[in-house]
Amino acid sequence: MGDLKMISTHDLNKTFGDFVAVNNITFDVHQGEIFGFLGANGAGKTTAMRMLCGLSIPTSGEATIAGYDVYKETEKIKRNIGYMSQKFSLYEDLTVTENIRFYGGIYGLKDAEIRSRSKELIQTLELEDQRDLLVGSLPLGWKQKLAFSVAIFHHPKLVFLDEPTGGVDPVTRRQFWDLIHKASDDGITIFVTTHYMDEAEYCDRISMMVDGYIRALDSPSQLKKTYQAASMDEVFYELARGAKRTE
Repeated sequence: MGDLKMISTHDLNKTFGDFVAVNNITFDVHQGEIFGFLGANGAGKTTAMRMLCGLSIPTSGEATIAGYDVYKETEKIKRNIGYMSQKFSLYEDLTVTENIRFYGGIYGLKDAEIRSRSKELIQTLELEDQRDLLVGSLPLGWKQKLAFSVAIFHHPKLVFLDEPTGGVDPVTRRQFWDLIHKASDDGITIFVTTHYMDEAEYCDRISMMVDGYIRALDSPSQLKKTYQAASMDEVFYELARGAKRTE
């Protein structure tokens, strides 16, 4: 994990009329770090992530993503990050190979680079026999692993994962996290939301949002120590049980 800050926020705020969705959050994420961004429904996670991805302009506060300003350089932010949504983000009516080539083009890679990286990716995922199958015919776990691999196909500095393992069986979830750790080892910074508290244990550090605020930020082991909890489930319950917003 490097000293370079890939995400830096200070008093970042987002309001919709009188409703404060994100309330003056301040945190940093370092290069190569796996950073868990957790909170109950309605806590403000999605709104915060949209600001960090350059999709929504903050109401006030400061933030830089991969060194780019969230107010002035949103297009540069989008070019230097990867993103995988909670809902499956590839085209189900295209083949595995067609999806990879399509997104390679979207990311601005040259044809020769797309061909070489595509071959390497298909081998890594052991999809040689499925390369010409429609993505819609693949099991959900394979789709999610492919979607993650495509999200980092252009070797971004930072990738945002929005509940990437929702609905996936435990074995496949563990395999998915192996891919995340490999990407982190390769220097890609991971910003991930999840509602599986066992997955929180795989993160280097975790922030817990409640009602638009960051209520806690530390390593999983330190959070369990601070709240005298045996598991991250207990930490989450302790922090979230007073939440006023649930949707």
